[in-house]
Amino acid sequence: MAGNESTQWIDVTTDKFSHDSELFVIPDHYKGDVDNVIIPHGLIMDRINKLAQLITQDFNERLILCCVLKGGHQFFSDLVNAIKKRTTLKGNTLPMGLEFIRVKSYHNDQSSGEVKISMTESELRSLEGKDILIVEDIIDTGLTMVNLLKHLEKYNPRSVKVASLLIKKTPRSNGYIPDYVGFAVPDLFVVG
Repeated sequence: MAGNESTQWIDVTTDKFSHDSELFVIPDHYKGDVDNVIIPHGLIMDRINKLAQLITQDFNERLILCCVLKGGHQFFSDLVNAIKKRTTLKGNTLPMGLEFIRVKSYHNDQSSGEVKISMTESELRSLEGKDILIVEDIIDTGLTMVNLLKHLEKYNPRSVKVASLLIKKTPRSNGYIPDYVGFAVPDLFVVG
């Protein structure tokens, strides 16, 4: 269940993408915890606009954007706003519906192998025949996303694609690559 073979991203895993935190305004609640800035805000926003362009090129009909809470809410908001400013290849704005989902496949720090989602059976059945874009903040091992996608297949959506702002380059990865990716980050704890 990998994304497109043509999925591209900006790789910020090298030292050249590490900037001294003293060069940026760091929120007070992160002071003392953040050593450096990997991706400045302006670069993130530019990349989100590019992802919006790619998404509007791929879809012409109503798209259901499904935000994976809690972490994905800011990326989701920025992506939805960027999509609203773009037009499809047919010259129209992309009709969208918005959904929100909590996904859990871990108990403590171990994957349970079973995905638990917050959407009701009725809400899941309403996805039948629709184009779905799952919007996630970060793909770490890929296990949760693969389990979520398997679960959603049971409800016969027309298509399901995934957009993630970040993918983590980690040896624990199962190799899953989303359809739309902003950046590849090193195997570190990242905040933002």
